[in-house]
Amino acid sequence: MLTPILEYELSQIVLGEKKTPCWKNYEMVGWKMKGGRKVPNCVPVKESEEKQSRPLNKPFRTPGGPKKFSVYVKNDKGNVVKVNFGDPNMEIKRDDPERLKSFRARHNCANPGPKWKARYWSCYQWRSGAKVEG
Repeated sequence: MLTPILEYELSQIVLGEKKTPCWKNYEMVGWKMKGGRKVPNCVPVKESEEKQSRPLNKPFRTPGGPKKFSVYVKNDKGNVVKVNFGDPNMEIKRDDPERLKSFRARHNCANPGPKWKARYWSCYQWRSGAKVEG
């Protein structure tokens, strides 16, 4: 059984005038019984601390991961995504100029593409005169 006030709020939600029956920075996660009445269960919205603490554009090793390295970057839509790259069973032997030249030609590192693609970061690790990060 809903109270008249709650019925009014719910009718506004249905009409699209009000987005949620909860306060600002709260979200509805179902219903609960309170005092014999069915009311919205409003809980505080929490930003994931893990997402906020991720360093962007800094490659790191993934010892148990599917690839050798990973990096968090923002894609074209503005979302933070994890890019995995590198074969975990191979070494980066870029000290040999012939291997460096061959790798960069094979992967078209002159035009590596956007940062949210693995090819960009593989080419980044294979640039000459720089230390492998991660």
